[in-house]
Amino acid sequence: MDNTRPASLPNNPRFSSGPCAKPPTWNPAVLADAALGRSHRAAIGKEKLRAAIDATRDVLGIPDDYRIGIVPASDTGAVEMALWSLLGARGVEMLAWESFGAGWVTDVTKQLGLDPVVKTAEYGALPDLATVDFNNDVVFTWNGTTSGVRVPNGDWIDSDRAGLTICDATSAAFAMDLPWDKLDVTTFSWQKVLGGEAAHGVLVLSPRAVERLESYTPAWPLPKIFRLTKGGKLIEGIFTGATINTPSMLAVEDYLFALDWARSVGGLSGMIARADANTAAIADFVDTHDWIDFLAIDPATRSNTSVCVKFNDARITDGAAFAKAVAKRLEGAGAAFDIGAYRDAPAGLRIWCGGTVETQDVTALMAWLNWAFQAEITSL
Repeated sequence: MDNTRPASLPNNPRFSSGPCAKPPTWNPAVLADAALGRSHRAAIGKEKLRAAIDATRDVLGIPDDYRIGIVPASDTGAVEMALWSLLGARGVEMLAWESFGAGWVTDVTKQLGLDPVVKTAEYGALPDLATVDFNNDVVFTWNGTTSGVRVPNGDWIDSDRAGLTICDATSAAFAMDLPWDKLDVTTFSWQKVLGGEAAHGVLVLSPRAVERLESYTPAWPLPKIFRLTKGGKLIEGIFTGATINTPSMLAVEDYLFALDWARSVGGLSGMIARADANTAAIADFVDTHDWIDFLAIDPATRSNTSVCVKFNDARITDGAAFAKAVAKRLEGAGAAFDIGAYRDAPAGLRIWCGGTVETQDVTALMAWLNWAFQAEITSL
C-alpha cells in the first residue's frame, strides 16, 4: 500500500488545547508597548487593565450592567472564586460530562462540604438538560474541553430561574455564542481561543450574581485571593482594573493585541466562523474515512474548538498506545504538536480548532493524519 508522506506541512503545527496557538499575525514586537517595570496600580497599569476589560466587553457583547474582572490563576482561579464565594445559599446542581466538570464536583463536595445534585454523562454525551432544576444554583461547563462536547445553546436554561448559573466557558468564549441573559457567572482564560499567555482568568458577573455576593456570606472562611466583597459590598476595583493579585503587564499587553486581532477578523462572529471552518475541515475528513470518528455522539453538541476524535479500526487492540504512537509520529514529522487526548479522556486525539488556527493548516494536518494512521496500522 502506497503511503507517501504528504508534500506540505501545516504552516503552524501548534494544535494544543492550551496554551493555544497565537494569532497568525503575532510576533514579539507587538509587546513593545507593555508597561514593564511599572506598577499595575500606576495610571499606566490601570489604563491597560481597564482597556482589556472594555475590549473584552466590546468583542464578546457583554451587557453594560455585567461586571468583568481580571483574576489570578487562569480559568481555574475564576471558577474557584465563584464556587467559594457564591455557593451554599441554596441547593446546588452540577453537570459533568468530562474531567474538568468532574473536578468542580469534587471541589464542591469535598472542599466546600456541600451535597449537590450531580448529573453526569459519559465522554461523548451530555446529561439530560431537561431535568435541571433552576431553583438550585447550577454549575456547568459550556464546552467540555477534554471531551469535545458542548451544550448546543442556552435554550435549556430557565430565564425565570431562582438560582444562579455558574458557567465555565474557558474553551467557548470567543468561539461560541454565549447567551449572557442566561449566564450569571461566566469564566474563561486568555490562553484558549485568543491564544493569550497563561495564568490570568476572567470573571463575568451578572447583576443577580452581584446581588448574591452582597447579601450572602458563606459558612466557610475565604482566602484573600477569593474575596470579592468587603463590608458586604462588591469590591468594585476588581472590575475596573485594580486586580486582587499582581498581574503580568506583559500578558496584559499580549491580551490587548489578541483582542485587537479578533476585531480585525470580524469580532465575535468572525472568530466563530473561523472555528466553524476549522472544525468543518475535520468533519469532511471524518466523513470520508471510516477508521476515525468524533467522540461527540450528537453533531449538535460537537465542539468547534477542542475537537476530540477516536480511532475505530478493529485491528487496534490497545487504543491508548495506538493514539499516542500516531501523535508522536505527527510531532516527529513537524505536522502537529500536543494533540494527544487529555490524560483522563478516552483514547484518541484532541485537535484545537479555535479562531487563531488557520483552516489551511487543519486541512494540511488531515493529510498527515491519514499518513500517520496508515503507518501505525501497518506496523501492528
